[in-house]
Amino acid sequence: MTDIVTLTADNAGLLDTVAPDVFDHAIDPAQLAAFLDDPRHVMLLAVADGTVVGMASAVEYFHPDKMPQLWINEVGVAPTHRRLGIGRRLVQALIDLAEVRGCTYAWLGTENDNVSGKACFSSVPEGEPPQPFLLYEWDLED
Repeated sequence: MTDIVTLTADNAGLLDTVAPDVFDHAIDPAQLAAFLDDPRHVMLLAVADGTVVGMASAVEYFHPDKMPQLWINEVGVAPTHRRLGIGRRLVQALIDLAEVRGCTYAWLGTENDNVSGKACFSSVPEGEPPQPFLLYEWDLED
């Protein structure tokens, strides 16, 4: 059984036991504290037998001319737990949370060659068909 839980300061200790490849890097305590301190950031965790096997993060954001939206930033599921519907459950839970928060729109982007991501995201009901877009990036690290 895999539970989906919202990451909070009270349960942040869950991140002490994370399956490989759920996150890109090791958890940084200072970054975790900053994330938890900002109420517009949200992370859901998929937990199986006390181990985090999946996560999805999002940011609720505002524009002067639009109602709040939820940008789903990242979804990660351990290779051992892929193709079990965990990613879909995480995305659906974020969409449900966006509605509760009063967001009028939720969205995410992924690479064209992300076969598993595209399968996951297209399996979430009531989504619009994917739209191609260009991504520009600036690497700001030295």
